[in-house]
Amino acid sequence: MAKKCEMKLLGSGGSPFVTRVKFVLKLKSIDYEYIKEDLANKSELLLTSNPGLQKVPVLFHENEPISESLVIVEYLDEILPNVHPILPLNPLDRAHNRCLAYYIDTVYCPWLKKFMLTRDSEKKEDMKRLIIGGSAMLEEAFVKLSKGGTFFGGDEIGYLDVVLGCYLGWFKFYGIVFGFNVIDEARNPRLAQWGKSMWSHEAIMSVIPSDEIYMNFFKMLPGFLPPRHVHA
Repeated sequence: MAKKCEMKLLGSGGSPFVTRVKFVLKLKSIDYEYIKEDLANKSELLLTSNPGLQKVPVLFHENEPISESLVIVEYLDEILPNVHPILPLNPLDRAHNRCLAYYIDTVYCPWLKKFMLTRDSEKKEDMKRLIIGGSAMLEEAFVKLSKGGTFFGGDEIGYLDVVLGCYLGWFKFYGIVFGFNVIDEARNPRLAQWGKSMWSHEAIMSVIPSDEIYMNFFKMLPGFLPPRHVHA
């Protein structure tokens, strides 16, 4: 186990990518110092530690910066492979996991952002259809990869649970703000049950940001926050 404050994490509230790293730090029982970043007024620390992307998260281990959440997750798994392993041991399983993770981060979740930002009702419905189709595909992937277990990783939280699970707070907030269930119990029963299992896991529930943090993020996007959806 890493010594206390041997690691530092530079992040911001509401970022699913920061939450992703926090998941793994918690699962592996790694002590770390959290440094809050103001993305509206980027610090010198961020600009010098991640000059190319200028994004969070940035993990500092022995004062060496590491950026990109998936890179950080794999790094943590490599330096502590015997404490709650994250990636599958089988090389083919690892390849399948990484491929689906790439889809989640570069295709599926960008649809969510576009859905949030568009004001055109027709385009919003188009994005909703894409998201529903993507959730159906993830449901099929879960059934295959979980092999009857509770999580994508089987009986224990694994790589894809961390990759997709970091968006759970946003999924919940979409239901509150837009009245749209990204993962729906009727359409995606297995994925919905997975979500409940993730929410109840101590390591996850302790690091997912509060609704207030997500609301503060929305308030930084003037004109994009719709009226609170009221369910009949």
